[in-house]
Parts: sequence; structure tokens; C-alpha cells
Amino acid sequence: SSALALWQAEHVAEALRRVPGAPEPELVLIKTEGDRIQDVPLSQVQGKAFFTKEIEEALLERTIDLAVHSLKDLATEMPPGLALGGVLAREDPRDALLTTGPRSLEELPTGARVGTSSLRRRALLARWRPDLQLAELRGNVPTRIEKLDDGGYDAIVLAAAGVKRLGLEARISSYLPFDRFLPAVSQGAIGVQIRAADSEVGEWIRTLEDRATRVATTAERALLRTLEGGCHVPVGAFAEFRDETIELKAVVCSLDGTRSVEGTLAGPSGEAANVGIALAEDLLGRGGQEILNGIRAAGGGR
Repeated sequence: SSALALWQAEHVAEALRRVPGAPEPELVLIKTEGDRIQDVPLSQVQGKAFFTKEIEEALLERTIDLAVHSLKDLATEMPPGLALGGVLAREDPRDALLTTGPRSLEELPTGARVGTSSLRRRALLARWRPDLQLAELRGNVPTRIEKLDDGGYDAIVLAAAGVKRLGLEARISSYLPFDRFLPAVSQGAIGVQIRAADSEVGEWIRTLEDRATRVATTAERALLRTLEGGCHVPVGAFAEFRDETIELKAVVCSLDGTRSVEGTLAGPSGEAANVGIALAEDLLGRGGQEILNGIRAAGGGR
């Protein structure tokens, strides 16, 4: 029931209202484990699917007919009986820096306190500015911004998409560039999950599909699946779709930012998943496997 979750659900509901034959949508609010656990870093919590498990259970139990997710929160492997019915057009996929003073990451003073709950962001920040103090930051978007305003942090890093969707774009000090700061897999995209056998709902949801976003996120999610990663692994990726070609960029970075391996691979849009798999295998072979093994051995990626 966060402001962003409600925005996304209403966005899908409004789109469904324009689909001939679709019934009037009813919003059902479900609290997830990720919503309840606010005093512990998610990287230290055992298990997966913190923001989706209870919602997926409601879908399988037929309490709801479809589920709206930030696609970056959705596991790359669907639970049996569920499917990714539709992927909506992507909002800005970049990460955004919000500050109360300096406008860019370079301008932050030495030792500035920067808040983020993402291991990927922490790793890439450490690689870029190893002098920064990286501090845990939990809560929804407005809560995180409030913590910045209260003086707990010199800066915070959030997904630009969530900030913009809530009409808070004016709070963004600068955007972190792809050449140094690749986003999370599927960042900025909304995914609609359905029961795999529910052909009627599937037909309605297919009308909401944005092909370019589906192709791009298919490549990104295949890469993450091959890396056996998730929200607890510092992997950044972004795919661009143009002229029936997909170009995928990705990075695997150690938590302290001292080691990273990057790569780019292009291919036909119809082979998006294979492009993701091939780039993941390339990264693993060039040092990515050692980085990920080290993180898991230290308990930093669960």
C-alpha cells in the first residue's frame, strides 16, 4: 500500500479500463515480508521474494486475478502455475542522486554519508567514490526522502522511475550515468503476473504489453538468471532495443568496489534471452564467477 505500489496498481487498472470486455478492476492491498521488515538490511535476511511471496500466494489461491509488480522485484524464475502476462512501457531506468546540497556525486565532500539499501548501488558507489560512507536506507520513496531532509544523510540514491512516478522529479539532483552506474535488471518496468492457465485475464493483459520493454527486460532477466543473481547480488544491466536489435550491457562488481567485470553484447531481438545468457557466461568466465563466489562465501549475497 505504499504510494508507489498504489501508483503502479492504479496505472494498470486505468489501462485495463480501456480494454474492451475487461471488468472494472478492484485493488486488493497485500502487505509483504519486505514491507514488514524495516529494521534489518534485506541482504541479511534469509530467503528470497521478499516483496512478492504473499502476492504470488494470493494469485495461486485465486484471491486475486493479477498482480502488479516492479519488475525488478520479480524473480527471474516464475513459481509453478504463474506467468509474466505483460510488461508495460518502461519509465526512466536510471538511478538518481538526491541531495540537500551538492548536485552531483563528484561534488559530494570526502566522507559524505550516502544512503541506499541496494548492494548493487553500494558496490558501484564504492567503485566510483571509495571515500564515501555508505549507510543502510529502508522505507518507501517519501520516507527515504524525509530521512534525507531530516539530516540523516548527505545524499541518497533511488530509482529515477519511482521518484518521477510520484511527481517528485524536482527533488532529483542528478542522474547517475550508465557508463559508470548500470541500473538493476528491469529497473523502471512494471510487470503484470497472472495464473498461467488463465487465458481470459491473459488476453486482457497482453493488450498492455510494450514490446520494446519486454524484449529488453527478457535479455536482462536471462542474464541475471544465468548469473544466479537477485536483489542481493551487485549486478547492473541495461538493454536497448532498436531496429530489431538488442544491445545488452552488464557489470558484476565486488561489494567493496575494488573488482568488477563488464561487457556488452548485441544480437537480434528474437534472440534476446540468448544474448543475456551469452553475456552472463562471458562475464562469469572473465572473473564474475570469482566475484560472486566471494560475495556468497562472505554471506553478502543470499
